[in-house]
Formats: sequence, structure tokens, C-alpha cells
Amino acid sequence: MAHRVPAPVDPERLGAVLAPSLAEGRTLPPEAYVSPEVFAWEEEHLFGGTWVCLGRSEALARPGDQAAFRVGRDGVLVVRGEDGRLRGFFNACRHRGHELLPCGESRNLRVIKCPYHAWSYALDGRLVGAPRFADVPGFDRSAYPLIAARVAEWRGFVFANPSGDAPDLAEWVGNLEELVAPWEPERLETMASHTYTVRANWKVIVENYHECYHCSSIHPALCRVTPPDSGENFPHTGRWVGGSMVLAEHAETMSLTGRSLGVRLPGLTARQAREVYYYGLFPNLLLSLHPDYVMFHRIEPLAPGESRVECGWLFPPEARDRPGFDPGYAREFWDLTNREDWAACESVQRGLASRGARQGPFARMEDEVALFQRMVARAYLEGDVPVPPQVREVEPA
Repeated sequence: MAHRVPAPVDPERLGAVLAPSLAEGRTLPPEAYVSPEVFAWEEEHLFGGTWVCLGRSEALARPGDQAAFRVGRDGVLVVRGEDGRLRGFFNACRHRGHELLPCGESRNLRVIKCPYHAWSYALDGRLVGAPRFADVPGFDRSAYPLIAARVAEWRGFVFANPSGDAPDLAEWVGNLEELVAPWEPERLETMASHTYTVRANWKVIVENYHECYHCSSIHPALCRVTPPDSGENFPHTGRWVGGSMVLAEHAETMSLTGRSLGVRLPGLTARQAREVYYYGLFPNLLLSLHPDYVMFHRIEPLAPGESRVECGWLFPPEARDRPGFDPGYAREFWDLTNREDWAACESVQRGLASRGARQGPFARMEDEVALFQRMVARAYLEGDVPVPPQVREVEPA
């Protein structure tokens, strides 16, 4: 990552986050969640300087498909070329900087056209039209291509790295590739989606995802289909943390009844068909792998205390052939669970904004939260996101 500048967070407080064991470790200090200065640093270094998930490749499948995103402080335009290649460009016309497409919007055109003065570009970024510049002495269209922004695809998801200097995406993902491969998310289709605005810092949402210590308190429907203390966490070689939970004996999947109205994904082992896997790829993609569908959460930080969360449910195309198939069985369960989580996250955010907020300890069931926070703390100190270390458990009583 370029310009490795420490975050405006007290290094002494971060030292407590980096303690060698879970028992000794403490949570991130409250300013990490509420400070505008810390949020601005994160936009530049944790989002502008890493691989940020923008969404699904299927939304950019046809030649001419274009979509604009805000990534950290940059606008990025992603385009599917005539050659099938996905390209990224900074969302600024080479004439006077007007956005080529408003962030959050998409379209399909055979050129990239600026709405201000009608400069137009080929899908590979070459300037092909500049009205009324034919009589400008010395004007050379080849000198004004769009500025490339680094983008890549992985397993049906699109990523951008605006700074251009993060490790290769394959290295960023690490051994998450082999863990996700049997579900073939690149083959699956988004058959349901929902977008939420959550009044909480993006890290509060990620941390909530990585522990089920709270599940017995706020998720009665979830606890009926999976024991909250089940499963295990996995070693990692990439910038991710996560692990598994086991389905209850009566449950086929995560739904309000435990029944599946879909079809089992074909590449899974018998064990994988009896577990659900929860992985968080830093900084903003949460992947939940079920026996019959994949759910993802994609988080967009909007402010220190506000985030947009896109939730999508991916099913195999053959699920449509099952009589009675309706993706609502998965969507309804997780919409209920999501809203329970968002209420808790928003309460945490309000508490962290209090002058009485302090760093706290971790329970055994929060070891993945500790790993995530260690990644953040190390990045705050060094300006670079590390592969998370393994944290020693609390010493037995």
C-alpha cells in the first residue's frame, strides 16, 4: 500500500488489541468506530488501498455493461469489453473531470460517454470522440485515454484496488479459494437481494458477523436450526477469517423451518452438506455458504456511524426446476436475522459514541472478532493489512 501512514489512533491502546493471547487481548478503542479522522484514514488506506468487493460479475456480464462505484475516496467505473474482459477506469472524464456515470448507476452502451461535453471512449478506454476539437492545433486523441483502475474477478465477484499496489487478488484471498471452490459461486445466480442502511460503523457489522456469542440472546430462530456454540475456525493464509457451524439434526439448511426448498449444491461432501460456513474477506465481503445456497453481505461505509449493506442470495440455476422452489425461504430467514443483527449493531454504535465507552475483553466465542481486530490494529499502526495471526485461546480455568 502506498504512503504507509499510521492511523490517528493512540498506539498504546492498539497494543492492547495485539496482545499475544485472547485472554490478554482487548477490543479496539472507541475512536476507531466514531472518529471522522479515523474514518477518513480507513477510506484512503483500508478501502482505497486493498481489494474491495464491488458486487457480482453477473451484473456486468454483457459487452457494454458499465457500473460506477465509490471505493474509498475514488470513483471507479467498471466496464465489460467487447473481448469479454472486465476493465476498470477512474470515473473522471479526461476533459474536465466530470463523472462518466453517477456512482451507484449502471447502463449498457457500446461506448463510454461523458454527459457533460459528450467526449466518448471505447470500452477499452481509448478516446474516440471529442466534439469540436478537430480544429484545435496539436490535439491528439491518443494522449487522452481514461486512467485505468485495477479491477479483478474472483468466483463471480468483482473487486477493485484503486491504489493499484495491493498484493495480487489470489494472494489476498489465499486458502479461502480452496474452501469456497466446492460451492462454485461463479456458477450461481442472484435470485433474491435486499439492501439495508445500518446506522453503525462497518467494523461493528463485520465483528457481529464473526461471533455467535450473541446468538442465544437475540436470534431464537437461528438457534433452532444451528447450535450457537458449534463448529470450528479455520487457519488462513489470506486476508480473511472465519469458520463453520453445524446444522441441527432436523435441519436441512438455514430457514425458518429448517427445510430446504432448493437443491443441494452438487460439489459438496456429506460433511459440507451438514454445516454452514461463514467467511469474512477483508475488508467488506461476508460469505455464508449453505448446503443449498450462498448468501453474501457486501458492506459500503458511508460515514463513521453509517453503512450500506447489500445482501444477496445465490442459487444454482437448476433450483428453478424443483417444484415449489422459491428463494424466499432463505431470504425470509436471513432478513429476520439481519434485522436482529442491525438493531444490535446500532445499539453498539450508540454505546461506543458515549464518553463512558472503553476497551473490553473477549470471550472464547469471540476469537474470530479478535483476529479481525488484530488485522485492523496492525493496519492502523503500519498502513498495511496483514494476514491475521492465530490467537492463543484463553487459558483453561
